[in-house]
Amino acid sequence: MTSLNFTDKMFNMDSLFFSFAMRLTRNKDDARDLMQETTMRAFASRFKFEEGTNFKAWITTIMRNAYINEYRKQKTRHKLTQALNSNTSSLNFDAVQNSGPSTIMLKELSDMLDNLGDIHRIPFQMFFNGYEYIEIAEILGLPMGTVKSRIFFARKKMKAMIRYQFGSESLLCA
Repeated sequence: MTSLNFTDKMFNMDSLFFSFAMRLTRNKDDARDLMQETTMRAFASRFKFEEGTNFKAWITTIMRNAYINEYRKQKTRHKLTQALNSNTSSLNFDAVQNSGPSTIMLKELSDMLDNLGDIHRIPFQMFFNGYEYIEIAEILGLPMGTVKSRIFFARKKMKAMIRYQFGSESLLCA
């Protein structure tokens, strides 16, 4: 695909792609950033696009993957920020409450979640973070029934791991 053809197709579908970016990010500035990232990635890979195939699907796949990658980066940054904050808070000379047991429990729960594997963990985390089933299905490019199934099995596995690890259902709310 030539640069001119690519530019024309992107321009003609700009509002459609922006609305998809808004559904993913739920923030105008983040949607613009995602559009820019998607455009750069698609332009760099324009020679991989096969004429006669669905341009819209190709771009939305690139956008969805860029969004998921950014989500993972933010998650890593958040963990690093928390670690830095906990390390700098120890510099405070005031007495602090011992949060060791709860910190250990949260770490164990986080490890359990990481053990689920991406196929179950990603939809589960997205649902936990407030996404609707239909939004998760659109973002991940899966049928809604598959998303519901993966979330169900993620919850089931988490419950089993909690029962095994802690020997009770006291942590389970549902």
